[in-house]
Amino acid sequence: MLNLLSVKMLKPYYVKEEGKHIRVVLAYQYFSLLMDDEVYHFVPLEAREIRINRDTQQIQNKNDVFVFQKGKKYNRITLSDLMKVKDFQEHLSTILSPYMIVSQTDEKTDNIDHVIMELEKSNLLRLIDRALDEKNPDSFHLYTTKLNEM
Repeated sequence: MLNLLSVKMLKPYYVKEEGKHIRVVLAYQYFSLLMDDEVYHFVPLEAREIRINRDTQQIQNKNDVFVFQKGKKYNRITLSDLMKVKDFQEHLSTILSPYMIVSQTDEKTDNIDHVIMELEKSNLLRLIDRALDEKNPDSFHLYTTKLNEM
C-alpha cells in the first residue's frame, strides 16, 4: 500500500512550540493523500498532531493513527508508516525547518562566543607583553588581573 501512497497536500493547521517539543497540528482541509490514484482527505477522528522532540529531532508519537476519508471509505495509517513515504518526510522537513534552526543557532553562538573569548585573551597577552617591554608595572598589573578574571 505504501508504494501507491503519496502526499497530495500537507500544510499544518498551526505549529506550536512547547519547550523542547514542536507540535504540528493538522486539519482536514490542509492534509490529503493520493492512495491508489484516489484522493483521501485527513479527518481528525484519531490523531491530529505530530510531536517532535527539538533536541533529538525525533517524532514522539510514531504509533498514532491518522484517518483519511474518501466518500464512505476510510483508511487508517500510523505515523510511522507515513514516515516511510518520501514526500511526506520532505513536506514535514519543510514545515519544521524554521523551528529546528534554533538549536543550530545556539551552537553557532557558542562557537562565536568561544572565538571572541580567545581573541580577547590573545589581545590581553599582547598588552601584557607591551607593558613588560615598556616597563610599565601599572599596565602590567591591570592586564594580568583582567586575564586572571577570564
